[in-house]
Amino acid sequence: MKQLTLYGRPGCHLCDDMRAALEGLRPAYGFTLRVIDIDSDASLAERYGRLIPVLADADREICHYFLDPAALEESFAKPLGNG
Repeated sequence: MKQLTLYGRPGCHLCDDMRAALEGLRPAYGFTLRVIDIDSDASLAERYGRLIPVLADADREICHYFLDPAALEESFAKPLGNG
């Protein structure tokens, strides 16, 4: 099962929106979702700062700000671990 990571922070309405959209797609795609607060790690806060939310598959960014369904579909078409 593929694991996606959502980088964001509490109180971010865009983060909440993307998480809700992903929860709705989880049954169709069959993925797990790990949510990480970028403020819990200084390097993540520096890396993602104003880009949040950022959706990633392993080390590959899928999209940021808003869920991009085409980019998500493309991510599922690629083998895990290939950029």
